[in-house]
Amino acid sequence: MTEEEDTRTLLIVEDDDALAHTLTRSFERRGYEVVRAADLAGVRHLTEGVAQDALPQYALVDLKLSSGDSGLAVVQYLQGIDDGMIIVVLTGYASIATAVEAIKLGARHYLAKPANTDDIEAAFDKAEGDAGVDLTQRTTSIKTLEWEHIHAVLAETDFNISEAARRLGMHRRTLARKLEKQRVK
Repeated sequence: MTEEEDTRTLLIVEDDDALAHTLTRSFERRGYEVVRAADLAGVRHLTEGVAQDALPQYALVDLKLSSGDSGLAVVQYLQGIDDGMIIVVLTGYASIATAVEAIKLGARHYLAKPANTDDIEAAFDKAEGDAGVDLTQRTTSIKTLEWEHIHAVLAETDFNISEAARRLGMHRRTLARKLEKQRVK
């Protein structure tokens, strides 16, 4: 195998510069060549005009980007330009709805923060589901159900807060405040 064939390339789409820097250093120590973008526009800039064989083999995409872009839109874009790219979604706002949508759009795996480099690399390598995964006996709280319903509606509206608020029957500012709060387990 030549050195060029042995190089693993990774695109990190993360708006938190400190986290992106830490992940970059960690993956570079593992032999990856890393490029970074903070949003969908940055991803488009990095990939436009790039030959298919020069695109990154792997992508780590944050679900909620400060630019207002959804990581789901990034996953959809990346799958559109290279359906062989292995994509893992990383989020601090995990919900069943966004996990399902990420997988439907082509992500290989969906990880909740905090996740370390070992977890992410294992997710890149995991090609099949695990029917033996432990089922939880914990009942779902009302707050968790609300959170998941909100995220399902957000996913249906392509993360348009105004439209999601209308469908949920609440004021846009109320929805924005709920989204800013930490998830209650």
